[in-house]
Amino acid sequence: VRDLFYSQPVRNKYIQSSLAFGKFTLTMSSSKGVQLSYEDPNYVIMDNGIVQVTLTKPDGNVTGIKYNGIDNLLEFDNKESGRGYWDLDWSGTKGMSHQVIQGTEFKIIVQNEEQVEISFTTNWDTSQEKLAPLNIDKRFIMLRDSPGLYSYAIYEHMKEWPAFNLVQTRIVFKLRKDEFRYMAVSDQRKRCMPHFEDLKSPRGQQMAFKEAVLLVDPITPHFKGEADDKYKYSCKNEDLKVHGWICTNPATGFWQITPSNEFRSGGPIKQNLTSHAGAINLAMFLSAHYAGDQMELKFQENEAWKKVFGPVFFYLNSLLTDGSDPLTYLWDDAKNQMMVEVESWPYNFVASEDFPSSDQRGSLSGRLLVQDRYISSNNILGSGAYVGLAPPGEVGSWQTEGKGYQFWTKADESGYFSINNVRSGDYNLYAWVPGFIGDYKYNNAINITAGVDIDVGDIVYEPPRHGATLWEIGIPDRSAGEFYVPDPNPNYLNDYFRLPGSENFRHYGLWERYAELYPDADLVYTVGTSDYKKDWFFAQVTRKNDDGTYTGTTWQIKFHLENVSATGIYKLRIALAAAHQTRLEVKVNDLESKALLSRGQFGHDNAIARYGIHGLYWLYNVDIDCSLLVEGDNTIFLTQSKCANAFQGLMYDYIRLESPPTDD
Repeated sequence: VRDLFYSQPVRNKYIQSSLAFGKFTLTMSSSKGVQLSYEDPNYVIMDNGIVQVTLTKPDGNVTGIKYNGIDNLLEFDNKESGRGYWDLDWSGTKGMSHQVIQGTEFKIIVQNEEQVEISFTTNWDTSQEKLAPLNIDKRFIMLRDSPGLYSYAIYEHMKEWPAFNLVQTRIVFKLRKDEFRYMAVSDQRKRCMPHFEDLKSPRGQQMAFKEAVLLVDPITPHFKGEADDKYKYSCKNEDLKVHGWICTNPATGFWQITPSNEFRSGGPIKQNLTSHAGAINLAMFLSAHYAGDQMELKFQENEAWKKVFGPVFFYLNSLLTDGSDPLTYLWDDAKNQMMVEVESWPYNFVASEDFPSSDQRGSLSGRLLVQDRYISSNNILGSGAYVGLAPPGEVGSWQTEGKGYQFWTKADESGYFSINNVRSGDYNLYAWVPGFIGDYKYNNAINITAGVDIDVGDIVYEPPRHGATLWEIGIPDRSAGEFYVPDPNPNYLNDYFRLPGSENFRHYGLWERYAELYPDADLVYTVGTSDYKKDWFFAQVTRKNDDGTYTGTTWQIKFHLENVSATGIYKLRIALAAAHQTRLEVKVNDLESKALLSRGQFGHDNAIARYGIHGLYWLYNVDIDCSLLVEGDNTIFLTQSKCANAFQGLMYDYIRLESPPTDD
């Protein structure tokens, strides 16, 4: 398939960059300042001599991007409002609505040879019942000698406006689907993609998960038998900094670069969509994917709100000389430009007063230690801890928070951390530590002010602990990735996800493999004998019956106790990495006994169907009275009883049984 991208010669052009690669050099050059043309009543054109961008006026939709000898990088067969646009999903009293954000007023914010910034605003009033009750100001920025376009938007809900839910908002670019065929999301996830037509009948066949398509007669025969959909290319926020597409004739890259996660929802490991077949490129700011409706922004009456989404950078690059591999070098250059953008954050050229510059921000630093006396008598260094400032809330509330801004970092091997360029405001300090269960929240509120560096010193996290560990299953890292992920059904095989370093859990239909691996009885795990890497299926899913219906499943953990305390409580810790419309019951030694934990239907992250390996994190602490255990062999029953479809179930992160506490 790769050979398909080298059938035509590469055209020579220059681009902005500071990288030099062996046979060619990518240079920064333009004698022309930024020009703005807006005399046409329907269009406005931004041009810096490297790239030319055309937008509708006053709507503010991008209809054309001219670059590297290509008249338009965007899919010109689409209507003008469906090429490059901001959109949102929202719900009110009349249900869910989708809205492409159309401006009603065009303004020039900055215009000189070094920079142009333009605005397309829409102001809500009570007569616009079909639109989300928001004032929205979409901004676009072009800089001199910069091969690309910056965009951001300011959303505002006035106090007197009606309640509503904001479900999703993003920027969408739809590139020329016949030209942009190679997609890159990370070093491990980059590939030639099926044609957009392959996803439609009769070339594609819809599967049980309605957004997945089996390629039965693709234009390129190599793709036959693959299952493809947009969720295969999802990515955690912390890793989602650059992704995009390459056209090889002429060699041209289109990249979306997000230099900061401060405006994204859900924290560093929240997963979002990236790019997908059809040459579609997304900049996701808010979505319920891998979280459910808990992630929606729910605005009440009398609630005022304002937030800036972005800026993000849409970066274009191309090659100077023939004979080089565009798939490698354009991707490498895009990563280099991403690092340049990250180092430049917060940008000093943004004109809106709602976007604070570096000198209007503050910082916070400290060191995180972990105190667990059953592991060490001394404090443990919080190596690799995730530490963040997020709006005030409960412990762990950051993972479903999206109204405000979040600022995260990872502690070094000694537990030291520094969070820089934080917007002024009130925050809580949150953390979680790989290798330990639970969430940390600093006792005192944090007020960040401009130009002030706060040092909180040593902070100590005491993870949930009752007694000594009797046994454990898995690794407490908020993922089910360490458990057994089966080989895919060969009928849905995607060679791309079988490559070294790829994420093998992203194959379609892995949930179906459970019943094939356990045809007669459910999973039984024996502590001390079983290996969670081989014997613990990555998700507790439903079992499909021969008649097409589904049944719930009950897993067993068998373990031996030489001695049982005559008094006291044992503690079972169950950390979940994901849950979707599931119900969990925990019983000990008697399946007919009263459940020690009976959690009614919960979760809506859909991580099983969407190849997530994790969604939202849940932690349950189950008390087991010593009278329920026996000296010798014991069994814990984990029952997932919801069974309406194939996608209900849960993923475990980590399970641990603790003894009653001791005075030692």
